[in-house]
Amino acid sequence: MRYIIHFLPVLALIIIGSSCGTSQTDSESEDQSTDTAATPEITRDPLKNVFWGDTHVHTGWSMDAGLDGAVLTPTDAYRFALGEEVESNSGLRAKLKYPYDWFMITDHSDGMGVVNKIIEGNEEMMAVEVVKGWGEAINEGGEAAAAAKSELIRMQANGELPEIVMDPKWMVSAWEETIKAAEEFYVPGEFTTFIAYEWTVNADGGDNLHRNVIFRDGADEAMQVIPLTTFETQNPVKLWEWMQNYEQTTGGKALAIPHNGNMSNGRMFIEQQFDGSSMTREWAEMRARYEPLYELYQIKGQSEAHPSLSPTDEFAAFDLWDRGNLILRPKKEGDYKYEYWREALKSGLRIEQQLGANPFKYGANAATDTHTGLSTTEEDNFYGKFKTLEPSNENRWDFPLLEGVNDNYMGWEMAAAGIMGVWSESNTREDIWDAMKRKETYASTGPRIILRFFGGFDFTEDDLNGRMTEAGYDRGVPMGGDLNRSGDASPTFMITATKDPNGANLDRVQIVKGWLDANGETHEKIYDVIWSGDRKRDANGKVPEVGNTVNLETAEYTNDIGSAELKAVFTDPDFNPEQKAFYYVRVLEIPTPRWTLYDKVRHNLDISDNVGLVHQERAATSPIWYNP
Repeated sequence: MRYIIHFLPVLALIIIGSSCGTSQTDSESEDQSTDTAATPEITRDPLKNVFWGDTHVHTGWSMDAGLDGAVLTPTDAYRFALGEEVESNSGLRAKLKYPYDWFMITDHSDGMGVVNKIIEGNEEMMAVEVVKGWGEAINEGGEAAAAAKSELIRMQANGELPEIVMDPKWMVSAWEETIKAAEEFYVPGEFTTFIAYEWTVNADGGDNLHRNVIFRDGADEAMQVIPLTTFETQNPVKLWEWMQNYEQTTGGKALAIPHNGNMSNGRMFIEQQFDGSSMTREWAEMRARYEPLYELYQIKGQSEAHPSLSPTDEFAAFDLWDRGNLILRPKKEGDYKYEYWREALKSGLRIEQQLGANPFKYGANAATDTHTGLSTTEEDNFYGKFKTLEPSNENRWDFPLLEGVNDNYMGWEMAAAGIMGVWSESNTREDIWDAMKRKETYASTGPRIILRFFGGFDFTEDDLNGRMTEAGYDRGVPMGGDLNRSGDASPTFMITATKDPNGANLDRVQIVKGWLDANGETHEKIYDVIWSGDRKRDANGKVPEVGNTVNLETAEYTNDIGSAELKAVFTDPDFNPEQKAFYYVRVLEIPTPRWTLYDKVRHNLDISDNVGLVHQERAATSPIWYNP
């Protein structure tokens, strides 16, 4: 805080020095906002359309990305997201096949702008030996830059960074330029940008507790603050207080999205506060208020579910990064329970009964976490996480991505994921941000599957095949909503899933249910609701596999199996009106080539047998919660 007071006294008083105050309720906050999206130029559809975007993008302005050789700027990243061709960090001509509807840059607040100064050879920076060494490594590139990046992560995790790089004065110009780029590329109704950053907590030697902070507002509000850093605090409560102070002093709004609990070593959803104190209702309410979504899929694996926690889920062993934290420090027994979204959703039901508030009432998000400025989820057009893992490196599959204490994550373990669909009345900051806040969102590993999910008590096949959307909103709630008890009636759910217009057919639609029994124990069950083809359940009730058309010699597949659309009305056959529950939809595609297979065929590589070449991509909705 002392640095902010020194360099930005007004901002420090506004954000860091102000007291927490009394939090507003969501309804009070919504009532006080002005819907600037409702302008004559913007067409708004009350039945909503889906808009696709990425909430997690780093450019060369993030220290770890810059140390790895990334040079692309926020301006480059926005141009790429719009579908323009840009030159990648390694000199390739890069272009998306399918542009985004909305986008944001989330460079790390820790050290934001520092790499730029190192590259420039800033005299004050070069006076510090370790920082000078980073500059030399960047210029050398390759393994030297990768080693410097690993050293940076280790030093940050252990609180050993030189004081010079923690000085927020370097952030000021970078933050201003980040805001300027977001404003320059924002075209309401056509392409939406958000002002954002990442707050990057690597607690106790690499336990991932990162959050992306996203503003609803424009430059007038965002320019009144500079991002919070972990040099000031690693306690998430302090981040939520920072966000609360921002809202109270500027009239704006902000939300945060946690990610990669799979690398938190049991810390992301631990049932205590960061400082070890007990959970309280106030703590639970603040977490729920400021963190409506959780990132399920990204380059560093999935955090939806783990096979050890969900042994009956035949699709849980997918893109697992479960061997340790960010520096590969091994997990302790029991850590998995506090790292995955589905388990947190279940725990939230129990905690709500104890505290009167649910801190883990998270909707579904997915994003890339690219550190190249190039957001790519297309398997045949994947640019990797870092510059050293761009396609220019023909052996990137066997190149270290993260180097740890006694283990490495290798390039082939990267997932070309993810992307989030948002059901919004218009393509504007206000409407898309509001949809995120109310959790009317779904996470995809990459395919732009069109997915709708409504819960009510009296939906029928006539609704499904007629004016489904009108019925869903009129007599029920969409994904992210709450269903309150209606006598002893069992909830009914309407689901429609349509394939990505440019992608693979669908295998099946599932509903994942979690509930709390009378003894306070949580449970889960997965229902195969509808599937493609004429497959029949076997004697154990299992739906047979859909098949596989992937050609391992050519990296091609056909849509001869699967369905272009699946839709159904589902009624819970095991419903108990007395039990708290949640339901979310998961849709799986037929098997398709993974990016590793495209690389193998493209470069005629001899890839080891343990490398996955085929997978089943998927999408998962925010839950609908049932409240007895």
